[in-house]
Amino acid sequence: MSDPKRLILNLFEMNCVSHITHGLWTLPGNNRHRFTDIEYWTELARILEGGGFDAVFLADVIGTYDVFRGGPETAIREGLQIPSNDPMLVVPAMAAVTRELGFGITFSTSYEPPFAFARRMSTLDHLTKGRVGWNIVTSYLPNAARNFGHDDEIAHDDRYALAEEYLEVLYKLWEGSWDDDAVLEDRDGKIYADPAKIRYIDHVSEHHRVAGPHLASPSRQRSPLLIQATASPRGIALAGRHAELVFTGGPSLEAIQATIAGIRDAAEAAGRSREDVRFVVGATVVVAATEQEARAKLAEFDREASLAGVLAHWSSTVDFLSYDRETTIGEVRLREGSSAEPFLRGAADELTVGEFLDTIVSFHREPFLAVGDPVQVADEIERWLDEYGIDGINLVQYHSFGTALDFIEHVVPELRRRGRLRPGYFPGETLRERVTGGSARLPDTHPAARFRGGANLDRVALTERSER
Repeated sequence: MSDPKRLILNLFEMNCVSHITHGLWTLPGNNRHRFTDIEYWTELARILEGGGFDAVFLADVIGTYDVFRGGPETAIREGLQIPSNDPMLVVPAMAAVTRELGFGITFSTSYEPPFAFARRMSTLDHLTKGRVGWNIVTSYLPNAARNFGHDDEIAHDDRYALAEEYLEVLYKLWEGSWDDDAVLEDRDGKIYADPAKIRYIDHVSEHHRVAGPHLASPSRQRSPLLIQATASPRGIALAGRHAELVFTGGPSLEAIQATIAGIRDAAEAAGRSREDVRFVVGATVVVAATEQEARAKLAEFDREASLAGVLAHWSSTVDFLSYDRETTIGEVRLREGSSAEPFLRGAADELTVGEFLDTIVSFHREPFLAVGDPVQVADEIERWLDEYGIDGINLVQYHSFGTALDFIEHVVPELRRRGRLRPGYFPGETLRERVTGGSARLPDTHPAARFRGGANLDRVALTERSER
């Protein structure tokens, strides 16, 4: 009999007040307002490592949600991802107070040059001893485009073409610019690194010109664990070629399973194994000693949730809150036209606006929602693993630090008893080893591997160039 599938357990975080649980920062005892304090992050890191979490997954945006009601005012009032601070800068603080906790860091390929990002990521991989992953995203907010000198957001497929170029530059820097044994630390000869084993990359493409060499020496993982958040066709193709861990979702279980199958197919078509990719989903887990207590807690979350915050996060062009609650969705369709359709998600015409609004506070919950006592929640998580084809969860926070503490107190012992969570960490394990079960470095079948040892680069070692 094979061992049960082990859950990949991450906490879903963001360096802001309101991430995706809008309005709940005001809950009694919630620490969200402390996100600008370094102590918030060190305390959280200790809690997560004490509870056996694999990683904290840090989301990010580089623009403001300013579509709803024609401006950013709703997002600003709600604290909806504004103010929002850099996710990379809290990682060293958390790493300094932990030894095993991993960190998934969101960074966009759309606007900032790759060379500086490559150095920052290698630095973090060094400082954490291989505990970092990169969530590869392409920026979609119109305000983000304007922040970086564009008139409007880059077209969806163009963003993914840019991402392919970006990744090639990074692979050349991370995998090809330095040999593994380039660092000598020869005290007697006063030679720190061997120039013959370090090379320029001289990358030239449509959007990037990068000479190199990479400024950072090879880190534990070289390339960080490669994560992607996607469900679109172009994103599925990119993930199949590059991603090791995919954060996905969708309106139904069937849609999510189709995405998983599509990415596995794309991986196989790219010469990788179908099993080279793991999948995590955002999960709402509300747990207490009894089901009654858990459902009371969820009811409190629903009462305090902000509908305006949800609509701003949707970038809704329709202000559903301006309608009388008894107005039907059919009437909204007639008045708003096709602009309403992306936000109605197939809602029936006879549904009232009030009924519709009552459902949207849970827009990010289904189909991965578990509410109850420890046994009920563990049963549901086991079902997700065994029947739905996922490998793990990003635990959505409704209360900081209550959500994590509840999960650690009630669910972690039950999942460990069932063999779904390991009893402890393997000391010194990199994030890639933990998530994939393989080595600390990318496998030879990954496209990044083609640059190892300087292969497929345009230039030669530094010493050879200097001799010319």
